[in-house]
Amino acid sequence: MTANRKIEIMDTTLRDGEQTSGVSFLPSEKLQIAKLLLDELKIDRIEVASARVSDGELEGVQKITQWAAQKGYLDRVEVLGFVDTPASVDWILSAGAKVMNLLTKGSLNHLVHQLKKTPEQHFADIEKSINYARENGVAVNVYLEDWSNGMRNSKEYTMDLIEFLTKQPVVRIMLPDTLGLLSPDEVRDYFDLIREKFPTAHFDFHAHNDYDLSVANVMEALLHGASGLHTTINGLGERAGNAPLESVIAVIKDFTDLEIGVQEQKIFRVSKLVEQFSGQHIPANKPVVGENVFTQTAGIHADGDNKKNLYFNDLMPERFGRQRKYALGKTSGKANILKNLEELGISLEKDELARVTQRIIELGDKKERVTTEDLPYIISDVLQNNSISKHISIEGYHMTHSKGLKPTVQLRMKIFGKFYDEIATGDGQYDSFMKALKKIYKTLGKELPRLTDYHVSIPPGGKTDAFVETVITWEYGKIFKTKGLDADQTVAAMMATEKMLNIIESINYNPDKEESTYYGNEYRAVAG
Repeated sequence: MTANRKIEIMDTTLRDGEQTSGVSFLPSEKLQIAKLLLDELKIDRIEVASARVSDGELEGVQKITQWAAQKGYLDRVEVLGFVDTPASVDWILSAGAKVMNLLTKGSLNHLVHQLKKTPEQHFADIEKSINYARENGVAVNVYLEDWSNGMRNSKEYTMDLIEFLTKQPVVRIMLPDTLGLLSPDEVRDYFDLIREKFPTAHFDFHAHNDYDLSVANVMEALLHGASGLHTTINGLGERAGNAPLESVIAVIKDFTDLEIGVQEQKIFRVSKLVEQFSGQHIPANKPVVGENVFTQTAGIHADGDNKKNLYFNDLMPERFGRQRKYALGKTSGKANILKNLEELGISLEKDELARVTQRIIELGDKKERVTTEDLPYIISDVLQNNSISKHISIEGYHMTHSKGLKPTVQLRMKIFGKFYDEIATGDGQYDSFMKALKKIYKTLGKELPRLTDYHVSIPPGGKTDAFVETVITWEYGKIFKTKGLDADQTVAAMMATEKMLNIIESINYNPDKEESTYYGNEYRAVAG
């Protein structure tokens, strides 16, 4: 089942990966990721959005399709659509896309309890959606949502749906383990059954990682007839995430003779940029892309490597655009900004490049040097800043921190053209700042979001003069994150808070709806 087969990789970082709690990519960030996936990694296909989500989502897809059309990639850009003729197809057309991934009910349980329809009614609605899409020049792939539960508990219905789809003008039938519940044995048995009955159809497998079995399940799907796989960068996705692209590619190359076109040497730098855009930090021990996975710390290991590579395996760091490190030998150096951007595979617009350059100059006044590792942090900070209308700003502050005395902050804020001053004492400098801010907002009759998480990091290899990135998670009807970047940790946190204040002014939150607007992008819950 494996010899000389070409496997399609469809990456859904920009759609299913964005369902990670607190992750919402900006349109400009979506375009950068799409460029890297198609141009650098040579991914076969990308799924970039769900139809009918928001104006911000529409803008993001339009940016991608305009670029993809110029590059000849338009047939590789896919959008999730729903059985809602003609709404999803019309939205996809307005976004400039030409491929719809139609979400259907792959289990009888979902069909009966969510749609409250019979199989015959659902099949008729699916056929109507497919025909309307085809009449308007849109190619169709079909998801069987909750397929894994369907195979477990309503196999006759699920197999009937697959048989029905094989007779429709669809390109691919996509089988998701939506709840991440399958074991490798089940994946093997289900693919053997489906392949035996439908030997000529193209089947994609879409794995989730709830039991940490996504890569093992991918292996079984491949060995038993899957023609395509769905992945996300860094394993992003709701709950425990999706099958991680980096691990899937390594497994295919080292344990099968299947053919793939992905350029694995570009994986690490794409992974790091997605880490910054998403605000989801990669665990240090994550295979392939984790900071520590190619770092030897024991002296005996270093000695063995020097003599005959005694502690090497097939996962050589150079394969993924990395270098093996030893704990006592870290070095870094100065570099030209444009050259480093090229090395990272990042192509910015002229105005974005100008803003990044200016930000580097500003930050350079606060530390000795800017390294390649700093750049994803700086780019992410600049792009997020550019997306927010700045009606509220921190105009001045004075912080004191003395032994035996509580820190005090004197704060001046400018809010829609008016100045407000307040002083507060707290348990730390940032706590003092927040208490002063709350006093100001109390006089305005406004409440601030609840801070639910506070994460501080520096670029890999950073030293005492490194930039500090502070990512703060807020709850304001919905969960969202803001980031601040500065050489000073408290100032970075204050910058993240300033962004939050401007964002909540533009959030259009209605508690009667399931969605709230986050500066142009919508929060959403879409199955897959």
